[in-house]
Amino acid sequence: MPIIDSKYKPRFYFRNGFVSTVYSGLVRRVYLEQERERITLPDGDFMDLDWSYSGEKSNKLIILLHGLEGNGQRPYMTAPAKLFNQNGTDAVCVNFRGCSGEDNLKFRSYHSGGTEDLEAVIAHAINVKGYSEIYLKGISLGANVILKYLGERQEVPEAIKAAIAVSVPCFLLGAAQELLTFKNRLYHDRFLRHLLERLKIKQKRFPEFISDNEFQSIKTLWDFDNVYTAKAHGFEDALDYYEKCSSLQFLPYIKIPTLIINALNDSFLSAECYPVKAAKNNPELYLEMPPHGGHSGLIDKKNVYYNEKRALEFVKQNT
Repeated sequence: MPIIDSKYKPRFYFRNGFVSTVYSGLVRRVYLEQERERITLPDGDFMDLDWSYSGEKSNKLIILLHGLEGNGQRPYMTAPAKLFNQNGTDAVCVNFRGCSGEDNLKFRSYHSGGTEDLEAVIAHAINVKGYSEIYLKGISLGANVILKYLGERQEVPEAIKAAIAVSVPCFLLGAAQELLTFKNRLYHDRFLRHLLERLKIKQKRFPEFISDNEFQSIKTLWDFDNVYTAKAHGFEDALDYYEKCSSLQFLPYIKIPTLIINALNDSFLSAECYPVKAAKNNPELYLEMPPHGGHSGLIDKKNVYYNEKRALEFVKQNT
């Protein structure tokens, strides 16, 4: 499809990518009452799902996936859940393994290409909960998981009607390199600190899988992916992980209406993360590249962000 001309026009002080990213991550607040459900995954591990509901019984559901070290209570999760609830759609905010406040059971956890866990949530929503119309929305890492899920399979369940991917690092190698640059130092160090805190817990539980020397060798996010992510999830090294899990290679095969919103001033994304060619060649793929918005920071009026409004519009247009 042709590239979509974005109508996003933020206030002048939110045109700065750093300001909009930091405000969205540290300042924004959204209240939403949720009910938690724990599901058992095929490998015996668990994930926690945070549910919220529309005012009347609905057969429609939006599944929301968070970014690196996020969870189901982050405003970028609860805000779209609340908006869809107000428009006749139930919502489930997925906490990836180990992200719900309790360490998961396995040495493995979650990663940018872990589509089997999304598959389990979708199956649960259809077979147990009985939803017949499902939409997917992801931010950052979660967005990459959705795009990979949709493109790597010959078929997806008929119930899945549309998808929205926001601030998606669809070329993981480029995004990993961007995070190592000086401009992203604050973000990089914050991510790494949180990841190492959780990895320390896993090291105590699984000392046979990671030595003290290996743990001490982790100085960057790339190191983390080399030492832990790759090893725990069956990849040769970080590079192998990035190559196999980047959703960019799967975009040509997506068969349901899918909207990608990547701001041009998102400092996490490399040039390859703006898949213009793929969008032009796939009639089901829509690409919107607003000049402003930073990373997950498309701030708009009344505490409802532009990408959240666009998600609702896109679903209504394509279902």
